[in-house]
Amino acid sequence: METPSRKRVRVGDLLLEKNLISDEQLNQALAEQKKTGKKLGRAITDLGFVKEDELLRTLADFFNYPFIDLARFRIHNHLVQRLPETHARRYRCLVLSEENGGLLVGMADPTDLMVIDDLQRILKTPVFPAFIREQELLSILDTVYRRQEQMASIAGELEGELRGSEFDIDQMAQSSDVNEAPVVRLLQSLFEDAVQIKASDIHIEPEESQLRIRLRVDGELQEQVMKEKRVASALVSRLKIMSGLDISEKRLPQDGRFNIRVSNKNIDVRVSTMPVQFGESVVMRLLDQSAGILSMEILGMPAKLQKRFEYLIHRPHGLILVTGPTGSGKTTTLYAALSLLNQPEKKIITAEDPIEYRLPRVNQVQVNSKVGLEFSTVLRAALRQDPDIVLVGEIRDHETAEIGLRAAMTGHMVLSTLHTNDAVSTVARLMDMGVDRYLVASSLRAVVAQRLVKKLCQHCQQPHVMDAQEKSWLDVLERGASEQNYLSGRGCHHCHNTGYQGRIGIYELLEMTPELVASLRRDDTQLFAEQALAQPGFRSLALCALDYARAGVTSLEEVFRVSATLEEELSLD
Repeated sequence: METPSRKRVRVGDLLLEKNLISDEQLNQALAEQKKTGKKLGRAITDLGFVKEDELLRTLADFFNYPFIDLARFRIHNHLVQRLPETHARRYRCLVLSEENGGLLVGMADPTDLMVIDDLQRILKTPVFPAFIREQELLSILDTVYRRQEQMASIAGELEGELRGSEFDIDQMAQSSDVNEAPVVRLLQSLFEDAVQIKASDIHIEPEESQLRIRLRVDGELQEQVMKEKRVASALVSRLKIMSGLDISEKRLPQDGRFNIRVSNKNIDVRVSTMPVQFGESVVMRLLDQSAGILSMEILGMPAKLQKRFEYLIHRPHGLILVTGPTGSGKTTTLYAALSLLNQPEKKIITAEDPIEYRLPRVNQVQVNSKVGLEFSTVLRAALRQDPDIVLVGEIRDHETAEIGLRAAMTGHMVLSTLHTNDAVSTVARLMDMGVDRYLVASSLRAVVAQRLVKKLCQHCQQPHVMDAQEKSWLDVLERGASEQNYLSGRGCHHCHNTGYQGRIGIYELLEMTPELVASLRRDDTQLFAEQALAQPGFRSLALCALDYARAGVTSLEEVFRVSATLEEELSLD
């Protein structure tokens, strides 16, 4: 690539020469520039005389610089980090790629020769400028830097304060001057970063010579490593105080919760501590109370399945189970169902561990095993409170399962969750718990099994070219599937180069028909499974994922992942 041009240009004269603006428009823009202090190019685009892309491409042609569309450009974090965040924000620029003997740097104003000289001095390599959209750049800077430099700086400051003695940690953590304590500012930066990237969990893991912080985003962990290992004890102590836990107890696991407000969002934080080799590991689950309860419409259920599910939950009695592994969205589905059922004429009682979202008009009970308040205990008491609908957070044992089924038999609608691989295996799991077949046959109305798959990033999706193995596998999954067109994610700054952004549920619904009930009463599990899979309209989890891949919502990679997981789980049963 050629070295940067040292041309100078008067933007107004160039646009006049290209017949893109008139003399009158130029005079208006100059007046606007004088009044606001904007650069002339920005004034011209803000007044609507020239579109931003047209201006940038005109300047790029004049300077012989490239114009980069960042929405379609793959950002590499290791290159971005070569330029410190303070300089990137000051000069409005971003390192994009390595070129022959230098770096391609996207700039909001590559005509500023002094900035180019400063960048070459800072980066210690030749800089090849490129034109990029300024607003797009500012959005990316917030995404790629993510306060990591700020957190590292605060951690270093805190490490210096703690160097003298370990005794000062708890004392500092309990300091009344919390607004100035570096540990509090470090936590604030950590929570702001987590909320910004929509993380569901924060993991704080001390090691022998460093502290590892990992954030779970769309089911996968992203990590940052801090060399300031002493910081871990201060973080844990502060979090214990915020959660109402015993800061002196470091030998046993503890659980707690607290509420914080971050970026105008009310976040409920569930905290779990566990003693590990080099201190205490902390995992925090973040629940955004400001977002409210998801409605049935945006859960991701296929329209026909959603219609049947809504019909079933409005039945006067029966047991409806939502099944799947931990973190598959079961509780979210149940809350969406409760929000639909939550009417003045209905008495609703829940037994939860923990209570994740507060619902008006619903009597929510927090299970507490330390005082003997188990699911079965709450369920017995709830049935004496004249409820119409009862939600049991999870069926964990024979006693809870039997009470729930008997409640469904005696005129109550009971909603609950169970850990099973798919809908069909749920009945076998209930009987493995020791529940009588007649109770299951009489009370169970339906089972919804679900998983979460990652959604393709809307900014970088592209056509996917299938190989022979993928085509062969698709033909096994469903006839004609290999003849469809599918998409994949290339990776961009919007999705942190993963190709995915957000998740959506995939579902399968098993309704208990008279034929299934008869097979269950005869204890013919093989016939039960055959009849269940042959139900009209029944589509498995893998086929539901395939439907979303056809619609461009997810990728074949996710379909294969879900299908492989299901096959592995079923082979273990």
